[in-house]
Amino acid sequence: MSLIGYAFCGSFCTLSNSLAALRELLSAGHEIQPIMSEAVYSTDTRFYAAAHLVREVEAMCGRPIIHTIVDAEPLGPKTPLDFLIIAPCTGNTLAKMAHGITDTPVTMAAKAHMRTGRPMLLALATNDAMSANLQNLAALSLRKGVYFVPLTQDDPVKKPASLVADFSRVGEAFAAMQEGRQLRPLFW
Repeated sequence: MSLIGYAFCGSFCTLSNSLAALRELLSAGHEIQPIMSEAVYSTDTRFYAAAHLVREVEAMCGRPIIHTIVDAEPLGPKTPLDFLIIAPCTGNTLAKMAHGITDTPVTMAAKAHMRTGRPMLLALATNDAMSANLQNLAALSLRKGVYFVPLTQDDPVKKPASLVADFSRVGEAFAAMQEGRQLRPLFW
Protein backbone atom coordinates (compact mmCIF):
# COMPACT_ATOMS: atom_id res chain seq x y z
CA MET A 1 0.00 0.00 0.00
CA SER A 2 0.91 3.63 -0.38
CA LEU A 3 2.41 5.90 2.26
CA ILE A 4 0.22 8.98 2.36
CA GLY A 5 1.06 12.18 4.17
CA TYR A 6 -2.20 13.52 5.62
CA ALA A 7 -1.96 17.13 6.78
CA PHE A 8 -4.42 19.14 8.85
CA CYS A 9 -4.65 22.95 8.73
CA GLY A 10 -6.72 25.23 10.94
CA SER A 11 -10.20 25.12 9.45
CA PHE A 12 -11.32 23.80 12.82
CA CYS A 13 -15.00 23.45 11.90
CA THR A 14 -14.10 20.89 9.19
CA LEU A 15 -11.79 18.69 11.29
CA SER A 16 -14.49 16.10 12.08
CA ASN A 17 -15.18 15.73 8.34
CA SER A 18 -11.45 15.39 7.70
CA LEU A 19 -11.15 12.69 10.38
CA ALA A 20 -13.95 10.74 8.68
CA ALA A 21 -12.03 10.91 5.38
CA LEU A 22 -8.86 9.80 7.16
CA ARG A 23 -10.67 6.79 8.64
CA GLU A 24 -11.85 5.84 5.15
CA LEU A 25 -8.28 5.87 3.82
CA LEU A 26 -7.05 3.82 6.77
CA SER A 27 -9.89 1.32 6.25
CA ALA A 28 -8.72 0.91 2.65
CA GLY A 29 -5.35 -0.23 4.03
CA HIS A 30 -3.24 2.87 3.38
CA GLU A 31 -0.37 3.80 5.67
CA ILE A 32 -0.76 7.37 6.87
CA GLN A 33 1.88 9.78 8.13
CA PRO A 34 -0.07 12.50 9.96
CA ILE A 35 1.07 16.12 9.74
CA MET A 36 -0.42 19.12 11.55
CA SER A 37 0.03 22.86 11.48
CA GLU A 38 1.18 24.34 14.76
CA ALA A 39 -2.27 25.84 15.21
CA VAL A 40 -4.10 22.52 14.92
CA TYR A 41 -1.51 20.70 17.03
CA SER A 42 -1.69 23.16 19.93
CA THR A 43 -4.96 25.14 19.86
CA ASP A 44 -8.01 24.18 21.88
CA THR A 45 -11.23 25.17 20.12
CA ARG A 46 -14.94 24.61 20.60
CA PHE A 47 -14.57 21.74 18.12
CA TYR A 48 -11.62 19.86 19.66
CA ALA A 49 -9.19 20.01 22.53
CA ALA A 50 -5.79 19.89 20.85
CA ALA A 51 -4.37 17.13 23.07
CA HIS A 52 -7.43 14.95 22.43
CA LEU A 53 -7.19 15.45 18.65
CA VAL A 54 -3.46 14.65 18.67
CA ARG A 55 -4.02 11.43 20.68
CA GLU A 56 -6.89 10.39 18.41
CA VAL A 57 -4.95 10.94 15.17
CA GLU A 58 -1.78 9.26 16.45
CA ALA A 59 -3.78 6.26 17.68
CA MET A 60 -5.60 5.97 14.33
CA CYS A 61 -2.41 6.22 12.25
CA GLY A 62 -0.01 4.41 14.56
CA ARG A 63 2.59 7.12 13.95
CA PRO A 64 3.62 10.32 15.69
CA ILE A 65 2.35 13.53 14.13
CA ILE A 66 4.85 15.69 12.29
CA HIS A 67 4.19 19.16 13.70
CA THR A 68 7.40 21.14 13.25
CA ILE A 69 9.08 22.58 10.17
CA VAL A 70 12.28 20.70 11.00
CA ASP A 71 10.47 17.35 11.12
CA ALA A 72 8.55 18.08 7.89
CA GLU A 73 11.60 19.03 5.80
CA PRO A 74 12.79 15.44 5.09
CA LEU A 75 9.41 14.49 3.53
CA GLY A 76 10.79 15.14 0.04
CA PRO A 77 13.71 13.13 -1.23
CA LYS A 78 14.93 11.80 2.14
CA THR A 79 11.63 10.37 3.42
CA PRO A 80 9.38 10.30 0.38
CA LEU A 81 5.63 10.09 0.58
CA ASP A 82 3.75 8.49 -2.29
CA PHE A 83 0.98 11.09 -1.95
CA LEU A 84 0.19 14.13 0.16
CA ILE A 85 -3.34 15.10 1.17
CA ILE A 86 -4.00 18.42 2.89
CA ALA A 87 -7.45 18.25 4.46
CA PRO A 88 -8.49 20.81 5.42
CA CYS A 89 -6.35 23.17 3.39
CA THR A 90 -6.99 26.72 4.54
CA GLY A 91 -6.85 29.78 2.31
CA ASN A 92 -3.74 30.86 4.21
CA THR A 93 -1.96 27.60 3.37
CA LEU A 94 -3.21 27.74 -0.23
CA ALA A 95 -1.79 31.26 -0.64
CA LYS A 96 1.54 30.28 0.90
CA MET A 97 1.90 27.28 -1.41
CA ALA A 98 0.99 29.36 -4.47
CA HIS A 99 3.69 31.89 -3.56
CA GLY A 100 6.40 29.51 -2.33
CA ILE A 101 6.19 30.53 1.32
CA THR A 102 7.38 27.78 3.63
CA ASP A 103 6.82 28.77 7.25
CA THR A 104 4.67 25.99 8.72
CA PRO A 105 5.01 22.21 8.97
CA VAL A 106 2.27 21.81 6.35
CA THR A 107 3.79 24.21 3.83
CA MET A 108 7.20 22.60 4.38
CA ALA A 109 5.70 19.15 3.81
CA ALA A 110 4.02 20.45 0.63
CA LYS A 111 7.22 22.04 -0.65
CA ALA A 112 9.29 18.95 0.14
CA HIS A 113 6.68 16.73 -1.50
CA MET A 114 6.16 18.88 -4.61
CA ARG A 115 9.87 18.96 -5.36
CA THR A 116 9.70 15.19 -5.93
CA GLY A 117 6.92 15.59 -8.52
CA ARG A 118 4.54 13.31 -6.62
CA PRO A 119 0.78 14.06 -6.52
CA MET A 120 -0.90 16.21 -3.89
CA LEU A 121 -4.63 16.47 -3.10
CA LEU A 122 -6.11 19.58 -1.50
CA ALA A 123 -9.42 19.66 0.37
CA LEU A 124 -9.91 23.41 0.52
CA ALA A 125 -11.93 25.11 3.26
CA THR A 126 -11.79 28.90 3.20
CA ASN A 127 -14.10 31.89 3.40
CA ASP A 128 -12.15 33.82 0.75
CA ALA A 129 -11.73 31.25 -2.05
CA MET A 130 -13.65 33.36 -4.56
CA SER A 131 -12.15 36.68 -3.52
CA ALA A 132 -8.63 37.14 -2.10
CA ASN A 133 -7.65 33.51 -2.77
CA LEU A 134 -9.12 33.06 -6.24
CA GLN A 135 -5.78 33.73 -7.96
CA ASN A 136 -4.07 31.19 -5.66
CA LEU A 137 -6.71 28.58 -6.39
CA ALA A 138 -6.19 29.16 -10.12
CA ALA A 139 -2.38 29.07 -9.82
CA LEU A 140 -2.34 25.75 -7.99
CA SER A 141 -5.04 24.22 -10.19
CA LEU A 142 -2.71 24.75 -13.16
CA ARG A 143 0.26 23.16 -11.44
CA LYS A 144 1.12 19.62 -12.50
CA GLY A 145 0.46 17.06 -9.79
CA VAL A 146 -1.91 19.24 -7.73
CA TYR A 147 -5.50 18.02 -7.47
CA PHE A 148 -8.56 19.26 -5.59
CA VAL A 149 -11.43 17.58 -3.81
CA PRO A 150 -14.64 18.95 -5.43
CA LEU A 151 -15.78 22.23 -3.89
CA THR A 152 -19.08 23.83 -3.05
CA GLN A 153 -20.32 26.99 -1.36
CA ASP A 154 -21.29 26.16 2.19
CA ASP A 155 -23.34 29.34 2.72
CA PRO A 156 -23.64 31.48 -0.45
CA VAL A 157 -25.79 34.12 1.27
CA LYS A 158 -23.78 34.81 4.42
CA LYS A 159 -20.36 33.83 3.01
CA PRO A 160 -20.55 34.56 -0.74
CA ALA A 161 -16.80 34.05 -1.37
CA SER A 162 -16.53 30.83 0.64
CA LEU A 163 -15.75 27.39 -0.76
CA VAL A 164 -15.40 24.11 1.11
CA ALA A 165 -14.40 20.69 -0.13
CA ASP A 166 -16.90 17.86 -0.03
CA PHE A 167 -14.94 15.78 2.48
CA SER A 168 -17.14 12.75 1.78
CA ARG A 169 -15.44 12.64 -1.65
CA VAL A 170 -11.81 12.62 -0.45
CA GLY A 171 -11.51 8.88 -1.16
CA GLU A 172 -13.01 9.29 -4.63
CA ALA A 173 -10.77 12.29 -5.38
CA PHE A 174 -7.76 10.33 -4.11
CA ALA A 175 -8.57 7.44 -6.48
CA ALA A 176 -8.87 9.87 -9.41
CA MET A 177 -5.55 11.48 -8.45
CA GLN A 178 -3.88 8.05 -8.45
CA GLU A 179 -5.04 7.75 -12.08
CA GLY A 180 -3.62 11.20 -12.86
CA ARG A 181 -6.97 12.93 -13.30
CA GLN A 182 -8.90 15.69 -11.55
CA LEU A 183 -12.28 14.54 -10.23
CA ARG A 184 -15.05 16.52 -11.96
CA PRO A 185 -17.06 18.59 -11.64
CA LEU A 186 -14.64 20.59 -9.54
CA PHE A 187 -17.31 23.08 -8.46
CA TRP A 188 -20.88 22.04 -7.73
